[in-house]
Amino acid sequence: MSRVAVVTDTTHYAPRELLAAHGIHQVSLYVNLGDRHERESDMPDFDAFYDELRGMDQLPTTSQPSIGDFLEVYEPLAEAGQDIVSVHIAGGISGTPETARQAATEIATKYPGRRVEVVDSRTACGGIGLCALAGAAAASTGADVDAVRARVDEATDAMKIWFAVDTLEFLKRGGRIGTAQAWLGGALKIKPILTIDREITPVERVRTAGRAFERMVDYLKARKEDGADGWVVQHIQAPEQAEKLVERGREIFGSEPVFVSEIGPVIGTHVGPGLIGAGGLPRALMAELGV
Repeated sequence: MSRVAVVTDTTHYAPRELLAAHGIHQVSLYVNLGDRHERESDMPDFDAFYDELRGMDQLPTTSQPSIGDFLEVYEPLAEAGQDIVSVHIAGGISGTPETARQAATEIATKYPGRRVEVVDSRTACGGIGLCALAGAAAASTGADVDAVRARVDEATDAMKIWFAVDTLEFLKRGGRIGTAQAWLGGALKIKPILTIDREITPVERVRTAGRAFERMVDYLKARKEDGADGWVVQHIQAPEQAEKLVERGREIFGSEPVFVSEIGPVIGTHVGPGLIGAGGLPRALMAELGV
């Protein structure tokens, strides 16, 4: 057993079996549809949710884990004698990191000598997944909590993602539009390209889905030039576009992506179907896992 356990939240949207294979634990966020309050981790797949989302007049709401949800994951790890590095969605778009910090304080009180280091990844989705994998890679060597935290911090500094959305309408309705607010008004018909750097931030506007796709390819090329060869592709209800982007990525990197996956309801509620996204960090940060 590693000296340090790595915990993340369900907005990573990496394949669950990949994280489980490397001993990464997760805390679930929630989706609220009327009187239904569902843990995202309990949803076997996301097709039914997105089919329902397309016809909704009022968007679902989403909510962060409770302190109790975090303690449910943290306490067994602390009881087993492990310190914890907990890697989460950007605090600029979710209160999840702050709740994790409150739970960490309770662990420190209840289990003297045990440490929980909470990392605000400043990103979301595949970015969190890669940062958690980097932490697990360090933990697999027997590193202590400071070294694992340092590896995750290095990963968060190197991690960058872009995503192209079909419309700004969902971000507008969900109130998570961040500094892309400036693009509202007559801009709803454009194809926006966005990033997350603490909050949702605009990159550029393009006129067609084809141009948005080519800009995503350009971004993968830029990541390769920056040495970020541990790359991922994600989508929402756009598997064919995602596979085309993966094919282009293979040509650029000469390697397989760390993973390809679909983004789930907690983020999907706010960005809507049709998203494709990509990002990466140096694969060396995860080298011990062989991914």
